[in-house]
Amino acid sequence: MDIVEVLKALADETRIRILNILYKETLCVCDLEEILQISQSNASRHLTKLKNARLIIGEKQAQWVYYQVDEKILEKYSFLKELLAKELDKSPQCQKDLARLKKYRECGGSCERTVKIGGD
Repeated sequence: MDIVEVLKALADETRIRILNILYKETLCVCDLEEILQISQSNASRHLTKLKNARLIIGEKQAQWVYYQVDEKILEKYSFLKELLAKELDKSPQCQKDLARLKKYRECGGSCERTVKIGGD
């Protein structure tokens, strides 16, 4: 794994938003679509880049793949853990995304039962 690939993967707002959410909770593509209000193809494209940089891992369960931040990468590059644990909480967009995640879960949202949570 090359640090340049990690930094390239971080050089996109949507991928940062995805990492922020996945640092808090394991989710699948349809969850990310609803929470971040992005299309399935957009979510999948960004997830692929994050997987290729080994920032996230996916686990298949039935017909869904659930993604989470790879703990090994956080051990290897301590600045990532600092970024995810402390810095992203200061971002208004990341705060909004986490509020949408909370609302999504409170409404019973999951892959098995997609819940529309509406606009901000």
